Amino acid sequence: MNILLTAINAKYIHSNLAVYSLRACAGEYRDAVELAEYTINNQKDYILEELYKRKPDVLCFSCYIWNIDYVTDIAREYKKLCPSVPIWVGGPEVSYEVEAFLRENPYIDGVMIGEGEDTFRELCGYYAHKRKLSDIAGIAFRKNRTGNSTSNRTSVNNAGCKADEIVFTSPRSIKNMSEIPFCYDTLDDFSNRIIYYESSRGCPFSCSYCLSSVDKTLRFRNTEIVKRELKFFIDQKVPQIKFVDRTFNCNHAHAMELWRFIKANDNGVTNFHFEISADLLNQEELELISDMRPGLIQLEIGVQSTNEVTIKEIHRTMKLERLKEVVKLIQRGNNIHEHLDLIAGLPYEDYDSFGRSFDEIYELKPNQLQLGFLKVLKARTCLSMPPNMVLCTMTSHHMR
Repeated sequence: MNILLTAINAKYIHSNLAVYSLRACAGEYRDAVELAEYTINNQKDYILEELYKRKPDVLCFSCYIWNIDYVTDIAREYKKLCPSVPIWVGGPEVSYEVEAFLRENPYIDGVMIGEGEDTFRELCGYYAHKRKLSDIAGIAFRKNRTGNSTSNRTSVNNAGCKADEIVFTSPRSIKNMSEIPFCYDTLDDFSNRIIYYESSRGCPFSCSYCLSSVDKTLRFRNTEIVKRELKFFIDQKVPQIKFVDRTFNCNHAHAMELWRFIKANDNGVTNFHFEISADLLNQEELELISDMRPGLIQLEIGVQSTNEVTIKEIHRTMKLERLKEVVKLIQRGNNIHEHLDLIAGLPYEDYDSFGRSFDEIYELKPNQLQLGFLKVLKARTCLSMPPNMVLCTMTSHHMR
């Protein structure tokens, strides 16, 4: 059996943490799981040809806002070439409007909904031993292709014919992060690439433009496990580790312990990237990072807008004046790369007000100012939002 986990990344230097984590959690089926990573700069025909050469028994795709068109186009053509090969998808772009996605893409056999580590392992078991698909929590699939059902969701397609019945199993419970195996047992495939790492999932805040606001269950990986894994990267002199924690410093004790460890074990080479809320940084944290080696850490600070009406409308918790103060305090050490973010197109933001936001942030003189544009995400229907608001993200930003 050969189950192929496929990632189509935004750039070559990126890697896909999701597929590595799924493979690490495959348990007794791990040897049957292979990975394939491409980018949106590859031609679709090239990816299709490469996947065909791999001859998987099951083909899986990791879906995000930047690759969903690639995934659906390639999956459609692959199904024509290999109609008997099941195609499964997972990820934030397909986990919310699941039934509509399956109706619109009849060549997709099923969706792994939400966190996929345990779901994927059980799905491997289904194909290895032909267990009951309906016993796997956290999936949706087509009954007519499996003969396996517990649901009555049916519809009629545009031609008046009965469509495949879509089966939804029970929701999957959230994963204990400390139970996830370390997924980077070898770094052979990461030359000149960024390694992504997570020490927490979820976010305590409710920013309406952000997918992370859907998950209110904030969880942390045991810090002793995290330090052991970071030491592996440090010993290997990995150029950059990018934490994908939504707000790394939302837990003071967690952030302090890991920053102390990184500082004490600095190898003079490795850089660590963190997404933080600057207005949450306290004096103890500022003192700790003030004399770190230049280049040891870099901080990505989300501002998004300085328009008070906009900030209130998107349910963002931010003390702007404190944020500005902290940005300037960090700059005094001349040792930390600051990366500030703005989003264009938020509600109650026009050209003039966005210009004022841009000018205010530009005056802070960050090392990098990232401008992102709003994109509609599928999870928007899961949140309570004003009628003029849609759930969005920045097009240039990495998502887990």
